[in-house]
Amino acid sequence: MRLTKGDSMAKFYALGNYTTQGFQGFCKDPGSDRSKAAQIAAEAVGAKMVSFCGLRGAYDFMAVFEGSFEQGAGIKMATEASGTLCNLVILEETNLNDIAAHAAKIAQKYKGVGQ
Repeated sequence: MRLTKGDSMAKFYALGNYTTQGFQGFCKDPGSDRSKAAQIAAEAVGAKMVSFCGLRGAYDFMAVFEGSFEQGAGIKMATEASGTLCNLVILEETNLNDIAAHAAKIAQKYKGVGQ
């Protein structure tokens, strides 16, 4: 998907973890503003960071950004290559009702194996 002027951007949710190297960085600089780093990464490829927060649980942080999948994949590649992040999962916001409407149309015509 290539965005042109006037196209709306998709919204993505990036969940990830810090590596041992990343946590060592926090120990050296506990005041490090990772939301600013996420914003810089997004802006470098023309995406827009909407929000960033630390998490408790299976993931250490979540960043919400608007842009294209390719921009998000580039952010993933570059930030994981830094060695301080891992397990970055990018989820795209979608409309489940639109998906269900397409599924309903397919279900009317599609026959499974042996049906």
